[in-house]
Amino acid sequence: MPKTRKKTVSPVASGNYTGLVGGIRELLDAARRSSARAVNALMTATYWEIGRRIVEFEQGGKKRAGYGEELLVKLSSDLTGLFGRGFSQRNLQTMRLFYQASPPQRIWQTLSAKSTAHQICSTPSLELTSVSSGCQDPICQTLSCKSAASSFTLNDLARAFPLPWSHYVLLISRSPEAFAFYHAEALRGGWSVRQLQRQMDSLFYERTALSRDKASMLRKGAKVEPQDAVSADEEIRDPLVLEFLNLRDEYSESDLEDALIRQLETFLLELGNDFAFIGRQRRLRIDDEWFRIDLLFFHRRLRCLVIFDLKLGRFTHADAGQMTVYLNYAREHWTQSGENPPVGVILCSSKGESLVHYATDALPNKMLIREYLTALPNEQLLAAELERTRKVMEARKN
Repeated sequence: MPKTRKKTVSPVASGNYTGLVGGIRELLDAARRSSARAVNALMTATYWEIGRRIVEFEQGGKKRAGYGEELLVKLSSDLTGLFGRGFSQRNLQTMRLFYQASPPQRIWQTLSAKSTAHQICSTPSLELTSVSSGCQDPICQTLSCKSAASSFTLNDLARAFPLPWSHYVLLISRSPEAFAFYHAEALRGGWSVRQLQRQMDSLFYERTALSRDKASMLRKGAKVEPQDAVSADEEIRDPLVLEFLNLRDEYSESDLEDALIRQLETFLLELGNDFAFIGRQRRLRIDDEWFRIDLLFFHRRLRCLVIFDLKLGRFTHADAGQMTVYLNYAREHWTQSGENPPVGVILCSSKGESLVHYATDALPNKMLIREYLTALPNEQLLAAELERTRKVMEARKN
């Protein structure tokens, strides 16, 4: 008796499955954005409060020049020891400037429009509770300490800062008038930090102030450009957010890139004793922008840092320009006394082509360039290893 095949209907074949995936994707994107906004709000409120405490401590301390810088150096060292990254002297200075650009009177006015009278006082805990009606804190004096029983928590204070911390980092360098203008427009238009940076670079405030048709200027300014978009994944993985949460930040743009970098690290160390590994995905900050160096080595024979930057696409002039920025930064901030200038290696591993480009233009003379190129791995050897590893990794993914 012949067997009859049972017909099975896969749920994947259902016409509604695409809608299910799309709906879940939108849900997760919304959840990630909401999480990033919540963390950013608390982070901004915390940094404002840190700035306030620094300023109040300075005002109650020594009144001599340079005291503020001495305080930040000491505070940076102690906080870094306790909490890790995120409390460099520069970051603490930014928090202090942020408080000074957003004085408590303005914060009080913002919050009082949203809730009944409260007061802000300094306490060791996360809750900024008032301790008594006779509080001597300058902020309490400003608020008149009208309600000794009421208090602000960090969640309350966060409502006064509707933009992410990265926005405020850009805004504090502007005049009070420009600060207020960009703050209002970024809030009204939902500007990403990239759009805010673009508008500031184009002197949008100044051009609007001089324009006779300000309404037209504001309408044009609200237009979003493709490069302004920030994905939900980028929001949740913002280095500032990860730093605040004390999370490890070692992700790569893709599994393939990460695998290539790890394999390349092993390959270079197996070439001999010249390469000493320093770090992977090494972060550096230039102005208000974060960059990542894929691999950082020290070459013992050349006595210099060697920066490796991996690109999954074809080599472009922009890649060479970015490497020049990395080299200049490394020479100024990472190179020790007696060491030679750093050298960069750009690795491109697009489909069907692997290319290695040595960035040696910053070296002072041709003799040193020849020495570098002789000591460093052969370009063809590196390209062949990149191609071999890429094919192996892609085969595993398929």
